[in-house]
Amino acid sequence: MAAKVAPLRPKSKPPKSLPRHALQFLVVLAKTKPLVWRRIQVPSDYSFWDLHVAIQDAMGWQDSHLHEFRLIDPSQSGVQLVGIPDEDFPDERPCLAGWEVRISHYYRWETLRDAAPATYVYDFGDDWQHFILFEDVVLAGAGRRPRCLAGERACPPEDCGGVHGFESLLEILANPAHPDHAEIAEWCGAGFERDAFDPKKVRFDDPKKRWQRAFRR
Repeated sequence: MAAKVAPLRPKSKPPKSLPRHALQFLVVLAKTKPLVWRRIQVPSDYSFWDLHVAIQDAMGWQDSHLHEFRLIDPSQSGVQLVGIPDEDFPDERPCLAGWEVRISHYYRWETLRDAAPATYVYDFGDDWQHFILFEDVVLAGAGRRPRCLAGERACPPEDCGGVHGFESLLEILANPAHPDHAEIAEWCGAGFERDAFDPKKVRFDDPKKRWQRAFRR
């Protein structure tokens, strides 16, 4: 049976103001067994682009593919897509630009107990789906920077074929007699260890600089 990660219970009283506070999220990579997960805190004034960068860095992804948040819009009672709009076909899949939408529109103290889980999808080919659970509003701490509080297990290698490809990869790595073992081990790199993760080693990039590298023309 896959391990379960229980969301933390929120505080009983709301903070007096949000600008100096952070929002806490549990990020779970769906269908992984045992679960790959992270618990992070980000400044409450972050945009969804900023949250995307924080998730990428905490998980260990390389941010080399498209991404998309799928959320319940509290004002429209429907699913809203937030990510990178397709400039060539904007009407085929309407999507809000993540850098223009504050996470506080969806996540704040008033919505803490009723916020529906969101989905963060990375790499539409491999279809890595992450469940995002809003857990708490806390003091932001020194520098108001994102933090990774906890987590378990290594992020899958990029372009390994999604969850099913990752499971196959793990089976091959665990079997030195498999004919593809040497090739897969070399492809993954010597540093890949399935159960290795240390939240203290997570380093968060500046989301503004990441945006400039991605979209500067």
